[in-house]
Amino acid sequence: MKITCEFHFDSAHKLTKVPAGHKCGFLHGHTYRLLVTIDGPVRDDGFVIDFADLKAIVDPLVKKLDHRYLNDIPGLENPTVEVQLEWLWERINLPGLAELTLFEGLHNFATYRGPQ
Repeated sequence: MKITCEFHFDSAHKLTKVPAGHKCGFLHGHTYRLLVTIDGPVRDDGFVIDFADLKAIVDPLVKKLDHRYLNDIPGLENPTVEVQLEWLWERINLPGLAELTLFEGLHNFATYRGPQ
């Protein structure tokens, strides 16, 4: 069984490794939508994981990103969606963590299924 919980945050950033003049090299912001998916058996209590327990782990991380300048956060000096997903994965660290999907705005997103 897979369950997914959705989170939102708004942040500013600039990408530091793009060519000079690239639009993403300038300070700008996004509304992000994070999907956290857990895969596991349904326990005796009827849950794979209680959504409240999942939120208790993820909410503090989202709070660190919300209304922040991402480049100032250690490990996010070049905060592409891909880098943010790796950063989040390392910190969520839950048994059964199957994938993270991060939307940057409405139409662009990446999905991470852990280190290969």
